Amino acid sequence: MNAKFTNHLIKETSPYLLQHAHNPVNWFAWTEEALSKAKSENKLILISIGYSACHWCHVMEKESFENENVAKIMNENFVNIKIDREERPDLDHIYMDAVQAISGGGGWPLNVFLTPDAKPFFGGTYFPPLEALNRPSWTDVLMSISMTWSQRKSDILSQAENLTEHLLKSNKFEQEIITFPSADLNNFDLKQKCEDMFKAVMKTADKVWGGFGRSPKFPQTFTIQYLFQYHYFTGNKEALTHALLSIDKMLMGGIYDHIGGGFARYSTDEEWLVPHFEKMLYDNALLLNVLSDAFQLTSKKHYEDAIHKTISFAQRDLAHVEGGFYSALDADSEGVEGKYYLWDKAEIDEILKDDSAFFCNFYDITEEGNWEGKNILRIDKNEKGSFQGTAYNTQEFSIKIDQCLEKLLIQRNKRIPPSLDDKVLLGWNALMIKAITKAALALDSVEYRTIAESSFYFLEAKFRLNHSSYSLLHTYKNGKAKYHAFLDDYAYLISCCLQLYKLNYNLTFLKKAYEYCDYVIKNFSDEEAVFFYFTNISQEDVIIRKKEIYDGATPSGNSVMAENLYQLATIFNKVEWKNRADMMSTILYSSIFKYSGSFAIWASLILQQKYGITEVAVIGKDFISDAKNILLKYTPNLIIMGSATSNPDFPLLMSKPYFEGSQFFICRNSSCFQPVFNIENAFKKLDELNKISR
Repeated sequence: MNAKFTNHLIKETSPYLLQHAHNPVNWFAWTEEALSKAKSENKLILISIGYSACHWCHVMEKESFENENVAKIMNENFVNIKIDREERPDLDHIYMDAVQAISGGGGWPLNVFLTPDAKPFFGGTYFPPLEALNRPSWTDVLMSISMTWSQRKSDILSQAENLTEHLLKSNKFEQEIITFPSADLNNFDLKQKCEDMFKAVMKTADKVWGGFGRSPKFPQTFTIQYLFQYHYFTGNKEALTHALLSIDKMLMGGIYDHIGGGFARYSTDEEWLVPHFEKMLYDNALLLNVLSDAFQLTSKKHYEDAIHKTISFAQRDLAHVEGGFYSALDADSEGVEGKYYLWDKAEIDEILKDDSAFFCNFYDITEEGNWEGKNILRIDKNEKGSFQGTAYNTQEFSIKIDQCLEKLLIQRNKRIPPSLDDKVLLGWNALMIKAITKAALALDSVEYRTIAESSFYFLEAKFRLNHSSYSLLHTYKNGKAKYHAFLDDYAYLISCCLQLYKLNYNLTFLKKAYEYCDYVIKNFSDEEAVFFYFTNISQEDVIIRKKEIYDGATPSGNSVMAENLYQLATIFNKVEWKNRADMMSTILYSSIFKYSGSFAIWASLILQQKYGITEVAVIGKDFISDAKNILLKYTPNLIIMGSATSNPDFPLLMSKPYFEGSQFFICRNSSCFQPVFNIENAFKKLDELNKISR
């Protein structure tokens, strides 16, 4: 069936852009054609930014962008550009900052009005079709801005210049931040500051439901990781307790898909019951990281089970046929948010029959439902409280629950699923590959090792600009990669390489990490050679080269690069890289100490500065298996290298005497100790060093 309307987006590959390809709005992508059209016709630009799994983006499309009368106003007065924020995060960052400066808030859909030379002057998020809840209607906004442009053009141009100047100044944040004068990163004050950061984090901790803050509640995996590390280095039990409580409550709640595995993006309530049902690749990668930490620290089976189910979800629902992973599953199916995941009790009774009663008791399933007349599976009590009163012991109960979940999964697979955002993003894939690698090490899984390595080689094959360079691209679909890779892409990939090395101690991964890091330094460094710009030096279609420092839904490229520089400086003896990482975090000290929750990766880096990096070299013919055993135990800030013999190319491996069995050389803060000759003594030495550092 032929569509009534088709616009320029039909040539794009982004699922989000293609969703709008048959709107009556004459949408363009962010292209030279669109930007030139605005200049030549002296027209204002309207950019509308969203992503395929965005519920309110769909709402505004149906209400306004599919309306022919609204489209007529847009087409006559503006050059209309649709942007997938995941394809072009650089543009999203710039124009989100603009809207936050204008209104104090932000979100998606993000609708921003620009002058013909792409400078912003007004914007907002969702606009309703009719005035409501103190929000003007979309048509009123369009008409008002169009009239102002025709009658008071100079006002708009002046506002755009002022706003752009504000964005440029805010991007030079180094001048605004007070640094701490001490160059000694191991003094008592830094230890006290680490304690202050912990206290600041715990002020926002929800001691009943876990996590941080109230609703909406996001997983905040970086903060959980920080608590694990703080516990390890200080012995603080409260840090460990709250980190585990947070993970446990998520695993019990509706944010976790008990049937199919994987996590939704966030919870709309403080109890983790009602998720915003979209599933993002990056969230699941970041949650896999903390699940692996939790398992290494506790050896508890429910963390292992959650790791398996989350990776199973990624393999089943997000795996690209060639390798790697797709981006996201939508929140909606059949036009209804969460419909794919909701249940009536009668439906479950019919599927599970005699097993339904105890299953419904365990998962809080009732006739009236626990959300809008439907049921979201969540564990309402612990397992012990559930199997008592049944004919099952603990193990039998667990097996029975799994059998019931499998039956429901088979039935759910017959439903119309949420739409898939089937673009492959370099950075998000690097996060997932790193997480699967971490799970492979924690669980000693050959299967996960294979998935991680094959997925990495897929990235290198599909995202490289040409075969001989380290210049990469950002997104891949339909056999084609495009857009220069951003800082986050490289930062996550370098971190991924450092983790992949630990699988089989293949030095190729360390060399790749080094070369990618060197490429970033040459192509993304700012003028002061401290922080890194988000965009490559060769990219010319943005009005500002931004520097992102906050750890938000994904970690800041700058914070991850600081971590990468620290590790690579140790591995390759690059003192200038370590000094740069020190300088990056030192400049941000006052912000990190004050807003630790927004700088959680940076906070972990400060722990590393205070308590040092632990270096372990395993030398001997059985080095792979012996080094693998070291990694079964949780040890943050660990650099481990392994080799059958001494290797002069790496400081940690050079000048090591030959020994028939394995030798464990352990160093901390540039001081090395006599080698030990078995895994038990290696762990004793690591524990001893950690206690001394406290």
